[in-house]
Amino acid sequence: MAKKKKDDHLKEVRNAKAYHNYFVGDKFEAGIKLTGPEVKSIRAGKGQISEAFVRIDSDMVPKLYHAYIDEFQFDSSGKHNPTRPRTLLLNKKEITRIKKEMEAGGQALIPTRLYFKQALIKVEVALCKGKKLHDKRDTLKAKQQMREADRYVSGRR
Repeated sequence: MAKKKKDDHLKEVRNAKAYHNYFVGDKFEAGIKLTGPEVKSIRAGKGQISEAFVRIDSDMVPKLYHAYIDEFQFDSSGKHNPTRPRTLLLNKKEITRIKKEMEAGGQALIPTRLYFKQALIKVEVALCKGKKLHDKRDTLKAKQQMREADRYVSGRR
C-alpha cells in the first residue's frame, strides 16, 4: 500500500507582522472554539491572523479578536461573521501567568501561528513587546547583512 502524502492545503497560517512589529517572548499553545464551517474554511486555507490580538476578559477568558476566517463556500446557514471574537482554551495557571506579565511588563498577547495538531486546530500565542522604528530598521539591516553573507559564501563554492 502506498504511503499517504500530506495535503498541500493543510498548511499553517503564520503572522509575519508579529515578528516585524514585536519582540516575541514566551509562547503558549491554545485551543480555539470554532464552528464547523470555520474549521472547513481553515482547512481550505482561508484564514488570516495578521491583524489579530488576544485580550483576557475580567472573568479570565482569553478571546482572539480580529482573526479573519472566510466564509466556507458550501455553508448554507448564512450566519457567518468572519471577524467575530473567538474563545481560546488555555489552562487557568497559564491564563493567570499571562495576565500578570501583561499587566506588569506592558506586553501584548499576539497570535503567531494557526495550525493543525492531528485533527485539532491550535493557536500559538506569544507575549510580545512592541518595537520602536529604529529597532525595526536594525532588524532589517541585520537580515540584509545575513543574506549578503550567505550569497557570498554560496558564490565561493
